[in-house]
Amino acid sequence: MSNKIQSIRGMNDLLPEESDLWQAAEQVLRSTLNGYGYQEIRMPIVEKTELFKRSIGEVTDIVEKEMYTFEDRNGDSLTLRPEGTAGCVRAVIENGLLRGPAQRLWYTGPMFRHERPQRGRYRQFHQMGVEVFGLEGPDVDAELIAISARIWKLLGIKEVTLQLNSLGSAQSRARYRTVLVNYFKQHLQQLDEDSLRRLEGNPLRILDSKNPDMALLIAQAPTLDESLDDADRDHFEQLKRMLDQMDIAYEINPRLVRGLDYYGRTVFEWVTELLGAQGTICAGGRYDGLVEQVGGKATRAVGFAMGIERLVELIREHSSFEFKASPDAYLVLAGEAAAVSGLKIAEQLRSAVPQLKLLSNLGGGGFKAQFKRADRCGARFALVVGDDELEQEVVTVKDLTGELEQQTLSIDGVAQLLASYNGKRSL
Repeated sequence: MSNKIQSIRGMNDLLPEESDLWQAAEQVLRSTLNGYGYQEIRMPIVEKTELFKRSIGEVTDIVEKEMYTFEDRNGDSLTLRPEGTAGCVRAVIENGLLRGPAQRLWYTGPMFRHERPQRGRYRQFHQMGVEVFGLEGPDVDAELIAISARIWKLLGIKEVTLQLNSLGSAQSRARYRTVLVNYFKQHLQQLDEDSLRRLEGNPLRILDSKNPDMALLIAQAPTLDESLDDADRDHFEQLKRMLDQMDIAYEINPRLVRGLDYYGRTVFEWVTELLGAQGTICAGGRYDGLVEQVGGKATRAVGFAMGIERLVELIREHSSFEFKASPDAYLVLAGEAAAVSGLKIAEQLRSAVPQLKLLSNLGGGGFKAQFKRADRCGARFALVVGDDELEQEVVTVKDLTGELEQQTLSIDGVAQLLASYNGKRSL
């Protein structure tokens, strides 16, 4: 007997009882973004490796340690996407979307990183990403933060904090880089192996180190705000004023640098203490140089990404969000004639009530067994069709919660009843 084939470590199955919550959460994300006028874009999950080296940065944990990279039959180096922004930038360049008005886009799907699996961090994980191309001012930065804040409200998530920082322009970061390198060179003996390697290539990433032995050294390092130029400061001050006007609270975190090389000026993270060490549930910022870096014309850009696994865990364990996964009704078919006609009746009801969740009894079974199935699936109503109902062209409706009296109605009457209750349920 052969060994069982199991899923790859860190790549999990999403079972039906969980997928209902995922669908409800994703529907809130979609409807919110559609309400702001953002449009969906769908990109491949496999891209050329060079795209991520050029955009994310070669001296990053993602490129150096975490990407799933392989050669295809043509000898090309390909990579399962570790994040969505680079692929979205490639798509808008390749398809000429930057030649027209500003693009407001969103996408969702799986990403892949070879990390050590732990709570809230998996090797296949899912993100919803939002990207805007062609807008320069802090107003679009503020709108993206407002979108994320609205999503928390709609999903009943309260214990989240917005952290905010400015990384400044490329020129500001170059000045800061010199100051930071000089500081860390004075403390070489305190740097760990990763930090020594990053010192010349990407010193800002040292600030993102999770090594507790370096916490004090990092805390005492110079801050980037001292190197910002006037335009950077003005952009950041305007952003803060807009957030204040919308009553969106925030904390300034001068150590917030994000894990990807392409960010500049605004960076932000929504964090929570409810998920343990993996506390970031949404993060993003401005990346004005990335489009040109990938091969397009210089284009202002800003975006964010939200982890769906962490979002769902927050909803499930710490949210007031309500949704209905169970069917509205279960169709009980008593007798051979009803079993033959049952699918037709079910289709008539579905046509009359488009959002109806109706589960038809399939596979036979006695009257009592079918009612047990109706009760077990959590349906609000049992719709009974037997010989008498077929003859009179009616359906007996039993409210399984006991709130309504049992009644016998025409198919149109049943549709009206179900439509009135369907409109009240949480989708």
